[in-house]
Amino acid sequence: MFFYRTFYKKKIFWLLLLSFFLLWTFKIDKHHPRDINFEAKADFWGVTYSPKFADELGLDRTELYLAILDDLQADHIRVPIYWDEVEQSPGQFDFAFYDYIFDQGAKRGVKFIANIGFRLPRWPECHVPEWVDLYNKDQLESRTIFLLKQVVARYQNRPEIVAWQVENEPLFDWFGECPKGDRKFLEKEVALVRELDSSRPIIISASGELSSWRQEAKIGDIFGTTMYRVVWNPIFRYVYYPIPDWFYGFKLHLNRLSKDQAIVSELQAEPWVPRGTLADLEFDDYNKSLSFEQFKANLQFAINADLKQTYLWGVEWWYLQKQKGNDQYWNLVRFLFSKN
Repeated sequence: MFFYRTFYKKKIFWLLLLSFFLLWTFKIDKHHPRDINFEAKADFWGVTYSPKFADELGLDRTELYLAILDDLQADHIRVPIYWDEVEQSPGQFDFAFYDYIFDQGAKRGVKFIANIGFRLPRWPECHVPEWVDLYNKDQLESRTIFLLKQVVARYQNRPEIVAWQVENEPLFDWFGECPKGDRKFLEKEVALVRELDSSRPIIISASGELSSWRQEAKIGDIFGTTMYRVVWNPIFRYVYYPIPDWFYGFKLHLNRLSKDQAIVSELQAEPWVPRGTLADLEFDDYNKSLSFEQFKANLQFAINADLKQTYLWGVEWWYLQKQKGNDQYWNLVRFLFSKN
């Protein structure tokens, strides 16, 4: 009986110790960098601009874009070219707004990543026209190939476009309303884009925290990783990732890539939305995942990770906050671009 009680007490002790460790690691310790100095290398910062998401937030997409160019003065922009916007009817293409994006950027010396395909940034991740059956494999693949030919043919002579990103996290099946990722088809897409335009590198992206990168790292010329620091799930609610900044370089090394061959394609710089929409998120909610302190910590974390470039995720939300009188997020990024 004595040995049983002793064993039981030790078991309870270790369970309590483990519980405290997990609580501290994922819920209490924010894992912020010790020194916040924003000393990044040249041409380090970029933003992702989604005209479709600007519409969803009730913003004027043109007004926002010009503010990105002339107020924020962003000089590296990743632009998803949404299929359901450019081919609303079969074979009838309208690239007018994307022409405008590249025209205005070219006048200001902006360098673009053009993100193409059917799986692109922003929910529901797969952005296909209404007339395409997302789960009809033959139709989806044949029409995607046709789309890629049209987009590359239109923009391959644009010097302001410095890289193609083919799809977005195409083999990540845990998120989005999309069919299961298909490596063979992704390789076919990449081969096609290379055949059509051999002068630009191709970017393939993957989840930074929930993928090994084993497949994606072998397909493109440049690897793009997401980088998230605070996430939410219905069981544990808000959780801080305890991942150190060197983790990303270590994973690159495991996949035989250098930091010069990789970018952060999506740095968390907008709040996580547990319910509703980003437009509805009030201070008490967005402050839990992206307080201004957390925002600064995320920026410094990316600098410390030291990949080739980092593209910030959330410019539409900063602008919405700016319109509401909270301009600290927008102003800080403007400061970063002034040093870029």
